[in-house]
Amino acid sequence: MKKALTVFLGLILSFSFMAGSAFAANSATKLESKVDKLIGIDYVYGGATTAGFDCSGFTMYIFDQLGVDLSRSSKDQAKIGKTVAKDDLRAGDLVFFETGGNGISHVGIYLGDGVFVHSASNNGVIKNRLSESYYSKNYVTSRRVLTNEQYEEVAK
Repeated sequence: MKKALTVFLGLILSFSFMAGSAFAANSATKLESKVDKLIGIDYVYGGATTAGFDCSGFTMYIFDQLGVDLSRSSKDQAKIGKTVAKDDLRAGDLVFFETGGNGISHVGIYLGDGVFVHSASNNGVIKNRLSESYYSKNYVTSRRVLTNEQYEEVAK
C-alpha cells in the first residue's frame, strides 16, 4: 500500500511540475501582453489611440506604454535608435517598409521568431511574418530603440 501511495504521489508531483513548466513556457512578455490586447483594432489614418491606429500611431502608442517616446511618423521613427541587421533582430525592434514608392512609409514592431505586429491599412492591428513575400520585398531597415535594460524588462 505504501509503495502504491508513493508512486501515486510521485505521479501527481510529476504532472504538477510539467504543468508549471508548460505555463512558464507560454507566459507572455510585457511587450506581447500590451500588443495582444490591441490585435484587431481598426486602421484609422492618423490614429494613435485604441479607437484606431495607423502604423506609426500604433508603434508610438505601444512604446509610450513601455515608457519610450517615439516620433509620430514612420520616416522620423526610422531616424532614432541604431540600425540593426535583419538577422540580428530582437523583440521590440522597429521594422520599416517602403509601401508607396516614396521611401519609408510603414513601420511595425518585431516580436521574435520572424513575426512582427503592425497596423495595416487593410486589416488593422495584425501580426505577420517578415518572410511573407509582400513584407520581404518591401522591407527597408530596422532600428533598435530599446536599451538593453528596457529590453530585459519588456521583451524577455
